[in-house]
Amino acid sequence: MVQHPLHYVFAPKSVAVFGASDNTDSVGEIVFQNMLQSGFRGSLYPINPKHSEIQGCKAYSSIAYITEPVELAVITTPALSVPDIIEECGEHHVKAAIIISAGFSESGPEGKALEQKVLEIAQHYGIRLIGPNCLGVMCPRIGLNATFNKGSAISGNLSFVSQSGALCTAILDWANSDEVGFSSVISLGASLDVDFGEILDYLISDEKTHSILLYIEGIRNVRTFMSAIRAAARIKPVILVKVGRHAASSKAAMSHTASLVGSDDAFEAAVRRAGVVRVDTITQLFSAAKALSSGFDATGNRLAIVTNGGGPGVIATDIAIDLGLVLATLSENTIEKLNQSLPPIWSHGNPVDIIGDAQADRYQHAVKACLEDPNVDGVLTISTPQAMTKPLEAANIVIELSRLFNKPLIASWMGGAQVETSRAAFKQAKKLCFRTPEQAVEVFSFLYAYHKNQKLLMQVPGPLTDHLEPDIAGARTVIDSALQEGRSLLNEMESKAVLAAFHIPVAQTIAANSVHEALLIAQQMGFPIAMKVNSAQISHKTDVKGVKLNIGNAQSLIEAYHEIIANAQYYCPDAHLDGVAIEPMILKPNGRELMIGVTNDPVFGPIITFGAGGTNVEVMNDRSVALPPHTFLVKDLVQNTRVAKMLVAFRNMPPVNMDALESVLLRVSEMVCELPMLMEMDINPLILDENGALAVDARVVVTFRQPSEDRYAHMAIHPYPSHLVSNWQLPDGTNLLIRPIRPEDALLEQAFIRNLSEESRYFRFMENVKDPSDSMLIRFTQIDYVREMALIAVKEEFGKEIGLGVARYAINPDGESCDFGLVVAENVRGKGLGYKLMTTLMDTARSKGLKVMGGEILKSNARMLELMHSLNFDIRSNLDDDNIKMVRKAL
Repeated sequence: MVQHPLHYVFAPKSVAVFGASDNTDSVGEIVFQNMLQSGFRGSLYPINPKHSEIQGCKAYSSIAYITEPVELAVITTPALSVPDIIEECGEHHVKAAIIISAGFSESGPEGKALEQKVLEIAQHYGIRLIGPNCLGVMCPRIGLNATFNKGSAISGNLSFVSQSGALCTAILDWANSDEVGFSSVISLGASLDVDFGEILDYLISDEKTHSILLYIEGIRNVRTFMSAIRAAARIKPVILVKVGRHAASSKAAMSHTASLVGSDDAFEAAVRRAGVVRVDTITQLFSAAKALSSGFDATGNRLAIVTNGGGPGVIATDIAIDLGLVLATLSENTIEKLNQSLPPIWSHGNPVDIIGDAQADRYQHAVKACLEDPNVDGVLTISTPQAMTKPLEAANIVIELSRLFNKPLIASWMGGAQVETSRAAFKQAKKLCFRTPEQAVEVFSFLYAYHKNQKLLMQVPGPLTDHLEPDIAGARTVIDSALQEGRSLLNEMESKAVLAAFHIPVAQTIAANSVHEALLIAQQMGFPIAMKVNSAQISHKTDVKGVKLNIGNAQSLIEAYHEIIANAQYYCPDAHLDGVAIEPMILKPNGRELMIGVTNDPVFGPIITFGAGGTNVEVMNDRSVALPPHTFLVKDLVQNTRVAKMLVAFRNMPPVNMDALESVLLRVSEMVCELPMLMEMDINPLILDENGALAVDARVVVTFRQPSEDRYAHMAIHPYPSHLVSNWQLPDGTNLLIRPIRPEDALLEQAFIRNLSEESRYFRFMENVKDPSDSMLIRFTQIDYVREMALIAVKEEFGKEIGLGVARYAINPDGESCDFGLVVAENVRGKGLGYKLMTTLMDTARSKGLKVMGGEILKSNARMLELMHSLNFDIRSNLDDDNIKMVRKAL
């Protein structure tokens, strides 16, 4: 197995501390003291040219005098000394360095130049860098405390990654007092080299890390970040705080980290795509972590509240509704159970007020009844200290019930001294208890958000319906023509031509340069018509009173034409007018006016918006935002808007054709993937009714982009690499399509694996896999094309694709090598398909800059070993397992 490059940061066998000191409260003194007191399990070397001994340990004037290997350097010396230190570390074959020192890019141009020099030296020697200007790194389980924090952390299973060192110190102090433990704490600082993406990559495979907590101010490498956070969220809970939700805080965050800060809408869309939970405060961060580690799964958002006080129940209800939760409607059976066990004056509904004199038995009956109710997804139980209550007895009952049910059971024991023993009981039992109902309700909302986001992340979409290939070349020709004329705003006809190239239905539009031409066009088209000003300089036509609708005859047309031209000249005297644009008056009595838009975020690139359309878009402010490509997340995009309620049947109007809307959204997603020059777009209105969708008006803004080797460099999430699709023939003339696998191939992959022989399945998976699980199908088909690739060979029979072979690779942590897998159906063995898939896979790996491909093959798999020999792979025995052969090839 290839060692992760950050292994030497998190699990070094030897550490050298540059600037280790005896000077009280100096950074070098605190860092070295922390390393000593935390009981580091490896070799520790203080480096200080002015002293022969530091804190009782032999000191070295230079790393050159250390005769043993040093894996990690911790640097606390002034910034100007760091380049020479990194040079010395490189010559000593040090693997990684944590630069705690400040005085780099945050200090100005000279510091920026110094920082760049450090990076160039480190890259020359292959040294990975954490920092500079950071608190450092902790791994309590191995006694690594390479920070200047006052004290260490408790060993646990949470990993905390932060761009703020000051925040780390505050959280560590709080965590110790609250007995919260960490597998690692990482302060990234300026992220000169290592950023969130690579840290997440390491934490994915770290078995000691069960949950990942992130404090984010800005993102540097968005593609790496999105790829890593999506991969991490499939395996373990990821919870984050992202500051910069508002303009002022965004500016502060940018100046703090020098990272790009995108819009909060874009970041929120990215979070949904990643399957993580986003919270707003540090308290919520750890509350959510505690909740997600509790083992509960909130499969829905219906909450029941059991309380001995009406006021706290009302507060909890308000908070729940504010957070988008649903107050559960108790079943008749549950109501009957509660009638039998509670006083007649109980609330007879949810919240379940069991009255102020409630003893433990009432809590038991009420909470148990709610947990057993199929209409309830979780229960919040509240206790307030009243003269008759026995809070500890009630707490013990709730603790016991929480062990019997999988539904979330969250407690809020309000008060101070009278409930301290109760809270201690919850804490000892590792059950969820909070001081206020607000905190408890928030935690349930986090559990539900995690379940919902994971469900979105793990959805298995059905097969694609017929998909017409877009005319990408035609769309680019329209855009290039405008750019050559020095225009960034396409006119309406050009905008609709781009839409039409991607098979989005558009209303016919014809330009007229004079009133005479307008009359001729209208007569051919047929009245009534719509008329709009046609100018590349006028973006929003209604703002200049440049739109006239429902023009029914020639006289009305003449008047409308002159009025439109006069209005445009009045409101935009400098605009060049190209007459008017004429289109049929769209009469759709059941039509709903919608808007689909595209904008570019400085960090996340193109984002797609959806919401209510018409002339009052800005006032209504009804929109949902998503990162392309969409595939099966389209429904979520639509449902997150108020206008979604108008798309169902209401006021004698039938429900709209949702398939048509989803098709347009997917086509827009395809547009932004394939047209990197597309900066902004509005389809407004898009009229949708029971028969379909029609783009009535469109506005497109473009810009010139330098061609890139990566055609999707502008995307935060790598879209489907359609350029890798190819055709191939078997010797018998059977036509095959070889293409990257898609999420929609889950059922195809399932059928392919099922149809393999038992021997083929064992050779491929090295275990008996009879039927692939849902999680396996998700892992095989929902790949991000950045860190892995899977090519599937299919043939078509009776309009249905049949899988015949799959080859895939996964990139190793070193970023230069990959491991492969290959399996071919029995009925096409010996026909060259395996060879073709492997050569295509190797070509793809080379194009990604990979240098080595390797794998493991069972010694009994003679056919595969013969294929490897024909492909000039180096074949060797596995020293740890005689039944396995190791194969490897330089690409």
